[in-house]
Amino acid sequence: MNTPVNEKKHKLEMVKTPNIYCLVSGTAEGNTRLNAFDNALLEAGIGDTNLMRMSSICPPDARQVSRDEIMLPKGGLIPLAYATIDSQTPQMWIASAVAVGIPEDPAEPGVIMEFEDHTRLEYVENIVEQMVVDAFEYRKRKLKEIKKIGIEHQVDKCGATFAGVLLWYK
Repeated sequence: MNTPVNEKKHKLEMVKTPNIYCLVSGTAEGNTRLNAFDNALLEAGIGDTNLMRMSSICPPDARQVSRDEIMLPKGGLIPLAYATIDSQTPQMWIASAVAVGIPEDPAEPGVIMEFEDHTRLEYVENIVEQMVVDAFEYRKRKLKEIKKIGIEHQVDKCGATFAGVLLWYK
């Protein structure tokens, strides 16, 4: 079927594009690795939701809000980009961090990067910030600012860390 050249093209969206985001983090111990992860999600304020792991793009013009400003449905499918790590090695340090690169041009999408490692938070945050800088260079976009959140934990028995960028709707 031929479409006339001057016919208007329609933007098709399967799912509504999020327009707000918030940074969340948590750390916890548990009897198992999964329990430690679940407890870290509870500490982050998202433990009674179903996480949908997203790739690393923050929608254009998305606005940062605090976790308290978002009412998440219990059991809802919640889009996030996140980093998580766990360990059962006593005294080991673990850390997770995420960073959002905000473009100078608000019409352009931002970039979200995630990183986790068996080390201290300072190292993990440095890596995730550099990942944002690199992503903007690859895209040939100007970076306005970086917003980040990270968390570290020294394992007692079985610990986990979680840091995420929750994407939602206002």
